[in-house]
Amino acid sequence: MTPSETKRINTASEVFSNLVGTRYEMYNSLFSSLPFHRVEKTGVLLSLLVLHCEEGYQRQLSPQQIIHSFFEQYTHYRTEQEQNDLLFRFVQYAERQVVLFDALEEAAFRDTHDMHGMGTLKQLSAAVLHQKAQEQLTQKLQDFAVRTVLTAHPTQFYPSNVLGIINDLSQALATDNTSLAHSYLRQLGKTPFFKKEKPTPYEEAISLIWFLENVFYRAAGNIISYLSSQFPDAVRAGSKMLRMGFWPGGDRDGNPFVKADTTLQVADALRGAIIRAYYADVRQLRRRLTFRGVEDLVKDLEARLYNNLFVPDYKLDIKQEDILSSLQEIRRLLLEEHNSLFLSLVEELITKVELFGLFFASLDIRQDSSVHAALYEELSVRTTLLPKDYAQLPEEEKLAALQGIGGSMISPDLLEDDELLQDTLRTVSAIQTIQERNGEEGCHRYIISHCTSALNVVEVYTLFGLGGCQPEEISVDIVPLFETITDLRQAAGVMRQLYEDEVYRSHLARRGDTQTIMLGFSDGTKDGGYLMANWSIYKAKEALTQVSRQYGVEVIFFDGRGGPPARGGGKTQQFYASMGNNIANKEIQLTIQGQTVSSNFGSVDAAQFNLEQLLYAGISNTLFSRSGSDLTQEDDQLLQELAEVSYGAYSELKNHPEFLEYLNFVSPLRYYGEANIGSRPSKRKAGKLNLDDLRAVPYVGAWSQLKQNLPGYYGVGKALEALHRKGDWERLQRLYKSSLYFKTLLDNCEMAMKKCFFPVTAYLADHTKYGPLWRQIYEEFERTKKYVLLLAGAETLMADKPLDELSIHLRQRIELPLITIQQYGLARIRSLEEQDPQHQGKKVYEKLVVRCSFGIINAERNSA
Repeated sequence: MTPSETKRINTASEVFSNLVGTRYEMYNSLFSSLPFHRVEKTGVLLSLLVLHCEEGYQRQLSPQQIIHSFFEQYTHYRTEQEQNDLLFRFVQYAERQVVLFDALEEAAFRDTHDMHGMGTLKQLSAAVLHQKAQEQLTQKLQDFAVRTVLTAHPTQFYPSNVLGIINDLSQALATDNTSLAHSYLRQLGKTPFFKKEKPTPYEEAISLIWFLENVFYRAAGNIISYLSSQFPDAVRAGSKMLRMGFWPGGDRDGNPFVKADTTLQVADALRGAIIRAYYADVRQLRRRLTFRGVEDLVKDLEARLYNNLFVPDYKLDIKQEDILSSLQEIRRLLLEEHNSLFLSLVEELITKVELFGLFFASLDIRQDSSVHAALYEELSVRTTLLPKDYAQLPEEEKLAALQGIGGSMISPDLLEDDELLQDTLRTVSAIQTIQERNGEEGCHRYIISHCTSALNVVEVYTLFGLGGCQPEEISVDIVPLFETITDLRQAAGVMRQLYEDEVYRSHLARRGDTQTIMLGFSDGTKDGGYLMANWSIYKAKEALTQVSRQYGVEVIFFDGRGGPPARGGGKTQQFYASMGNNIANKEIQLTIQGQTVSSNFGSVDAAQFNLEQLLYAGISNTLFSRSGSDLTQEDDQLLQELAEVSYGAYSELKNHPEFLEYLNFVSPLRYYGEANIGSRPSKRKAGKLNLDDLRAVPYVGAWSQLKQNLPGYYGVGKALEALHRKGDWERLQRLYKSSLYFKTLLDNCEMAMKKCFFPVTAYLADHTKYGPLWRQIYEEFERTKKYVLLLAGAETLMADKPLDELSIHLRQRIELPLITIQQYGLARIRSLEEQDPQHQGKKVYEKLVVRCSFGIINAERNSA
């Protein structure tokens, strides 16, 4: 690190301490003066509990001992009800402390981040001009895009009304408006966080549409407007370099509540939201464009948008080209007759309309491959389209049978007694309806979860024929999703088989010879552990790029990433910047979910900064030669060996007969679904808990709330130790210094470990049944920490990222009482269940455990 970089980082850390840490202490004191029931006493006692927890864990006390001794030392509460009432008040208070901290971080974003530094468009612009790379930039931007897809995964604990308060509070804090901030804190004190019922998929969609309207709409417009002004020849009209995707209402995988009518409802909501955004901008234009000839055009456009929003008879009356035509005419008049006055405002709106159309975000359909398989097996029984023994046929014969029914249309009514399969057929007509109303981009992708074969893709292609589509009418990209380690290894072979299939290859030709392939980090990590999952995805991309290029197909990778490193999150842009020429990078596509939406894209500044980082990563890889992006054969072998050792260690742990039982025993895993944070069940199938059916979100989230974060590092220590003992340490050091990919892997591993706090579960070390497992996990944590620090030449985790380290430290102090209370609640549940599995007294503690989850997950940001 250069002296100037060190100085910049130190300055940013000092700014963060002042604007976030110090101001948090100041504004937190306002909670004590809020005129609510017993709040002042709660705040004082909670401060004492934080200190008591810190001292207690230093003395190796258990959460139960800490809570019991706290009540004895600091309160006169002796009855169970009095004590529980105070614990619930602590939880409510701490939840709001987390909101305050979030708002302060958001308000300080511009001061703590270099908005014009490395990875921003300002820096890209300077580099392009310096290296005279305008022509290369123009070529790259012809078809390059970043697509961020908002998903329906249940990791967003803030209800929409709290998100609004955070947004307003951060703006008040940014301007030091203490009076207004105090009012918002009072509002926060009276606003419930807990949802009594699960949200519907439609309600989930409405919550995320808030981000589209209030954040992405403005951030994306700003970015394209900036690039257009800097490089007008490079950014062509109608550029789609930033695209939004959307899963709520379209993601059916294991969610029985998403139906065809839900999909249509959400598509209508997206259309309404973007028209609402245009309407607001046009209203602003009317205040400026008061000139002869122009004013009437603006007024007419405003009326048409208004009618589409509020007058039922006018619904669907307006088209994207109508809006653009009006704006282009206004632009012409400003140029020719009004000295280009306020021209930039009109051009910015044109950019947005070209970008978002009438769809706002493309609504993706996703379904599990097993559902499609079940559909055809049922059709083989109910119709003569398929052989009666279809279910028993080998894959090749099934493929031939499916291709023989391409032109046959089936009525969904045939399956009226099977709601799931009936809806699968109805999805086809729902897609067609959305494309008619919102344009093709409104819904043009069908993602197949757990895709394991070419048959799974052909099943979906055939589905459109059963829905009445002729081959040339199928305006949908079929996207296989490869997730497990085995599926990732076989992915290239599956795609080769599809590329050689004449029918499917013709479909690809009609889709511009482009194939999108989704790769899932979440289930990959759950299946193979941190290192093997990441390396398997890298090798799959490499093989898929090679086979696609061989068949003349442009492959686009869509990464299913979660918030934490264990699910492909962390410093995401560094992964994309580290990809070499052996991996296709026509586009960057990734899921944005849960807390990552609000933490990385919660404000216009944050969203713009993070979108710019992704754009820069994708563009700079092509424009500028960078060291560390291409792996040598020796690097490849070294990473393969690390991955295999790590995989062996993780598999041994995962296959331990008490592994999932341990997680269920000591974490809030079994209460995840009761938090009412998402419409999806926490398991794909009902029945006994097993790792295959358990979703990655509750799996990773449970480890996070335990403060063990196992999926983010387990096996890494054993892998590094094995190569160290083998005498390959110097090779590893060279790889760490030369490969941005390898360094990013370990950087994110450090982040996962930084968020661990083993003292909270140390009481398990001597547990008769689970003690050995706890010690095994803790030993691997210490082993990984030891070797990662040795490789980094550092004394503490994340030493080269002091800003992130400071944020994590301050957040951990806020959540410490919540973690302690949650573990106390779990211990009380176990104790009562030993007396009677159905003991009525455990209900209050179950509620306490669930309530703690809100603050813990929100405090940790990218934890699930």
